[in-house]
Amino acid sequence: MAWFKDAESFKKSSGHEVGGVWYPRVTKILEVKSKPALDIFFKEMESYSAAEEVKNKSAEEGSMVHEAVQGIAVGKKIHIPKEIEPAAAAFKEFQSRNDIIFHPEYVERSIWSNLHRYSGTVDALATVGGKFGVLDIKTSTGFYPEYNLQTAAYVLALQEIDIRKALNLPRDIETRWILRVDQQRKCLRCGASLREKGGRNKVRTAHANGTSGDGNGHCGSSHEDHYWGPMEGIVEMREFPYYFKDIKAFLAAKILWEWENDYWLKRVGYLR
Repeated sequence: MAWFKDAESFKKSSGHEVGGVWYPRVTKILEVKSKPALDIFFKEMESYSAAEEVKNKSAEEGSMVHEAVQGIAVGKKIHIPKEIEPAAAAFKEFQSRNDIIFHPEYVERSIWSNLHRYSGTVDALATVGGKFGVLDIKTSTGFYPEYNLQTAAYVLALQEIDIRKALNLPRDIETRWILRVDQQRKCLRCGASLREKGGRNKVRTAHANGTSGDGNGHCGSSHEDHYWGPMEGIVEMREFPYYFKDIKAFLAAKILWEWENDYWLKRVGYLR
């Protein structure tokens, strides 16, 4: 169990108030799940403080991409920071090509579940290919299982009749998508990729990228061994229409999180 200064600091760190009622956040609940990729990241770093610095800076950069994507998606005139221009440009082209409609009133919208007692913030509700659903934006290197649990929790809450009425949803939630927006450089000799995020350079070989390179040469494993091209944006979107098992897994994770934080949850009146 994590320790907090007092009940108020626990409430602020772990949840939101909705109509005067405090609920834990979906993302906080899912911290109970192990994250192997994050464990590997910490092992690769020279110290815990260095890892925290990279993680925090990466989160700031990720927030910039989120804001840019959400602004572009609803047609706002926004300033795009130079360091994320490739990702923003790639998303703009991707959206126009795939006819993704973001509903402005449901971008960065707070939601909650009265039945299961949790809260969260959806990145967007969108219409894609005639379907209406939850769209979550990620700036990671891939698609991770906890994303499915997070979006399943949002779908579950938005299917509650009173929540649908409170948010004035135009139609039933039918599905969910995860939109991955990132950027990287490619080695023009061997096809390896370079991801520059959080002040850290991460090189992946062409084999790790699932490609065989361009056949013009073989490079070493360090950053300096490659001939890097310009920064390019990457956009991938995947639909996850089947969410029953993910909902069950999220609710199980919530039970475990409540068990782990029993002391504080009783202090704030969430558990009796």
